[in-house]
Order: sequence, then C-alpha cells, then structure tokens
Amino acid sequence: MSDMLTRICELVDKRDVRISDHGYDELVDDNIFIHEVLVGIKSAIVVEDYPDYPKGPCILVVQKDSENHPIHVVWGIPKGHAAPAVLITAYRPDPEIWTDDYKRRKK
Repeated sequence: MSDMLTRICELVDKRDVRISDHGYDELVDDNIFIHEVLVGIKSAIVVEDYPDYPKGPCILVVQKDSENHPIHVVWGIPKGHAAPAVLITAYRPDPEIWTDDYKRRKK
C-alpha cells in the first residue's frame, strides 16, 4: 500500500473527509453511494499517483462497490495540510478505455 493511500485510509477511519462539489456530482451521476466508497477504501489499489499535483498530492484508486463492480476514486489532501482526505471524484470506469482489471488505460 502506498504512503498516500495509507494516509487516506487513516483519515477516512477518523471520519476526517470532505467531498468536493465535483465529487458529489459524479457520485450522483454514476449512482455511487458515499458509504460504498468509504467502506471500500480499505481494499483500494492505487492506479496512479500524483504527488506533485498543484492543489496537493492525490491518487487514483480502483475499488469495488457493494455489488463488486469497479469504481475509480480520486482522493487528495490539500497542499500544505495533513488533512482532510478529499474525495475529488468517483466514477464507474469505462471498459472501452480501461484494461480488464481497470488499472491501466488501453493504448
């Protein structure tokens, strides 16, 4: 598990979480429940790591919803801060764009 994912999991455990406006919109658009995202973070796998993102470090993870379907979630921590964990966006990955394990973009 990456250091960033470990930190996000710790913050989620403490309920030190914020959901961005965009994150709320995407959750609704793809019929993803926040509870599923929060519970599923423990089994998340890092797909991409963005340690130098201008707004603060963030990661793209793949995890499963309650029906075992894959979801991608981008988590971040605001630049210069140790908390909160910010759910930036969450969506159901398109199988036309992603490999079967949803960990890599198809070329």
